[in-house]
Amino acid sequence: MFKSTFARACAAGAIVIGLATSVSAFHPWGNYHWARTDANTPVVLTVASNLTTTAWRTALGSESVTGSVMYDWDASSVLELNLVTGAANRSCKPKAGRIEVCNSKYGNNGWLGIAQIWITGNVHITQAVTKVNDTYFNTPTYNTAAWRKFVMCQEVGHDFGLGHQDEDFDNANMNSCMDYTSDPTTNLHPNQHDYDQLQETYAHADGFTTASASQLPAKMPPAMGQIDFETPGQWGRVVGASRNGRQAVYELDFGGGNKVVTHVFWADPDNDHQH
Repeated sequence: MFKSTFARACAAGAIVIGLATSVSAFHPWGNYHWARTDANTPVVLTVASNLTTTAWRTALGSESVTGSVMYDWDASSVLELNLVTGAANRSCKPKAGRIEVCNSKYGNNGWLGIAQIWITGNVHITQAVTKVNDTYFNTPTYNTAAWRKFVMCQEVGHDFGLGHQDEDFDNANMNSCMDYTSDPTTNLHPNQHDYDQLQETYAHADGFTTASASQLPAKMPPAMGQIDFETPGQWGRVVGASRNGRQAVYELDFGGGNKVVTHVFWADPDNDHQH
């Protein structure tokens, strides 16, 4: 159900009241975005929860649970999020026109969380997934509500086309989950600049939509919808990384403006069970 513009504004305002940090960064993730027909109505997106534990379901929450990841992002004036229950599958198989969110013990592969987006026309997101790795979240370092919500909020934010406000883990927190930090306690929600960036990213109409498609565009190679892109060896080439190596972006290019882009949040190699 659509929220009114007034309700959205109030919800967003409630989240950012009291934030003292100045936000002036420009942080889109490239030009990636879900295509929409009309710039005057929200992007309607289905988010499928395949989460298997209460801790992760609590972090993701819903549009009506104040302070949850779904509530925070749904407060944006350009997003209309609808949570559904998925199949709780480890592979987190993507589906056209929606975001799949999954957790599992994906192994000692180095990553805490990943966000993957399937692109057509060089910029349009057609489907997306967020995965969080319980191999690390079951260790003392990351087995906290704050770490779960921080990583979940950030990876889902990438699935909308947002980048990071700051990639220095040692800077003061910006009160945004799109800010890297070694202490996520105050970086658990989007801040006003995240909402402003979404408005800028979605300030145009594309004349068609990818957010409610029932299948991938016919011009996309079939392999893009069939491969399970779980490991770095399947993610293509590295096209970006933070200075300390804790985040990286991979791109697997299928040609013709079709690609799969993977954002990776690496675990701290100095902490438990890291390699």
